[in-house]
Amino acid sequence: MFNKDVVAAIQNKENYKTVILIASIIVFLFIVFFILYANSFFMKQRKKEFGMYLLYGMKERHVATMVFFETLFLSTISVSSGILIGGFLSKFFGAVLMNLMHYNEDISFSFPLEAIVSTILLFAFLIGIITIQSYFNVLRLQLVELFHAKEKMDKPVKFSMPLAILSIILIVAAYYTITLAGNTDIWKDYFKETLIVTTVALIAGTYLFFRQFSGWILQKMSQSKNYFKGNKMLWISSLRFAIRGNTVNFTFNSLISAIVIFTVGFIAVDYAVKGDVVKKEFPNHFAFSTQDDKTQKQIEQLMNDSHPIVDHERITGIQTEKIPNRKAFFSYPEYYTEEFYLFPESQLNAIVDLREAGEKVDLKGKEAIVLTRGLDEPTKYKSSQPEITVLEDNTFRVVEKMRYPLLSIPTSPGGDSHPQPSVLIISDEAFNYLKENRTLSSYEIFQVEDPNTSNDLSRKIYDIVMTTEGAYYSAYIDMYSIDTESSSLVLFSVAFFAVIALFALGSVIYFKQLREATEEREHYLILRKIGVDDKEIKKIIRKQLLFVFLPPLILGLVHSWYLLYYSVILVIKDLPSLTTIIFSVMGLYILTYLIFYVSSTSIYYKIINEKNTR
Repeated sequence: MFNKDVVAAIQNKENYKTVILIASIIVFLFIVFFILYANSFFMKQRKKEFGMYLLYGMKERHVATMVFFETLFLSTISVSSGILIGGFLSKFFGAVLMNLMHYNEDISFSFPLEAIVSTILLFAFLIGIITIQSYFNVLRLQLVELFHAKEKMDKPVKFSMPLAILSIILIVAAYYTITLAGNTDIWKDYFKETLIVTTVALIAGTYLFFRQFSGWILQKMSQSKNYFKGNKMLWISSLRFAIRGNTVNFTFNSLISAIVIFTVGFIAVDYAVKGDVVKKEFPNHFAFSTQDDKTQKQIEQLMNDSHPIVDHERITGIQTEKIPNRKAFFSYPEYYTEEFYLFPESQLNAIVDLREAGEKVDLKGKEAIVLTRGLDEPTKYKSSQPEITVLEDNTFRVVEKMRYPLLSIPTSPGGDSHPQPSVLIISDEAFNYLKENRTLSSYEIFQVEDPNTSNDLSRKIYDIVMTTEGAYYSAYIDMYSIDTESSSLVLFSVAFFAVIALFALGSVIYFKQLREATEEREHYLILRKIGVDDKEIKKIIRKQLLFVFLPPLILGLVHSWYLLYYSVILVIKDLPSLTTIIFSVMGLYILTYLIFYVSSTSIYYKIINEKNTR
């Protein structure tokens, strides 16, 4: 937000700062909740330590003061190193953002004072919250409870086969309802109700899946004939006791994982599609009302100086009176001008040649074609052809509604837009007949080299053209820069948030395993005494933690796949890189969880060996 090179490159600076500020607030709030959870977890881990301090005569405020100075010390190291790393990474992340926006700007290392002060103030606020939380945690504890905190163990849950089956039914029912999206009346007529029911079913099904179904599977495994073979009994029995304490974490991780993967996948696809959409909706690099000869030469000189003209065409049309009732031709008439602009078929065909995109038309007599934008479905009328009457008593039969913007939405470098001209294509003979004794409107359409970098050029031409009241102006770059910058910012912010969320979710499971490893050191010490070697213990740990990390990940991936497949993949079928984008997002998620799994097994093994190496 404060990097001068990035801000200088951005076209819509206020919008950029607003988006980054909102993203920063969201990230900080997420960090606050996560740090509070982590602090609460470690405070519980130190109950016995605090009990010893209180027994020796320390007051609660003294313990809280000690925690405050610990937090202050760790936070100072954390914030200082974070600011340094952030400053050095600013060049990298700035380059990533510029690459997403397709800007060729060099970003330097930056340590803006505003950013440093903001970070320090936010973390000072966080330190205060942690200190208050720690103080109240100490106040709520009883001395007897502190010494017996470690002895409080989870009890195995009684698992029910009907509830286990119900969890599968709820999840399958939610999936089935998702597959009906867009094709049935249940979503069209009862969207909110269906969405609420589907969401509740998915949440309840996920919770019961971990609470009952996974426990039921473990229970059945414990009743199998080969339960006592190998090390199966050891890791299964441990997991059965841990189900109660892990159910909420597993459920939360699966659901949040699904949301994160779906959101990142959806935004990534939206970003990939945005460029193609803008090209289709704004195919004219520059289009504006014809100027006088002097002004026209001035504009063309400006173009050739920075973005040489590749091709040029002038089209001439007739503006009609206002036609309020246009519902027969446009699904959203409010997005189009009330008056129509009539152009001959030959000029449309000339623009098709200029763009090298679209289909040429051949009209006879009173036949006509209505040109629409992306919101309207293209239609060919065969039997019942709607009629339109223009210029007093001239009636045309509309044979087709074609999605092809001859004159796209008027734009401005600042981002404002106006209703798109309603265009009616008629035969050359009909146009030649109607143009007699009428005022004609001419428009210049230019294609230039490298239109993606023509922001400054657009501003200059816009200022010249719009000195004439009511003039038409539209430039591809105006909408491209807005859409690209906004979609890039959203993708950048969501991806950044997803990384933080992913590490936080993985850490929740990670913390839980640290606590369980600490509690089970005595059990593993007994296993060693009865002859279980290190290799076998590592196998037990790997299997136990695989069951902890894998189910939430798999269920989260499946949830997100159903959401993405039926809301994105089936809707956008003509994007070759679509599945690659989605699978890349899922692949990165799996890789991160794999890193957490490997590190958890390593630290788990180290913790259970602590007493044995003393």
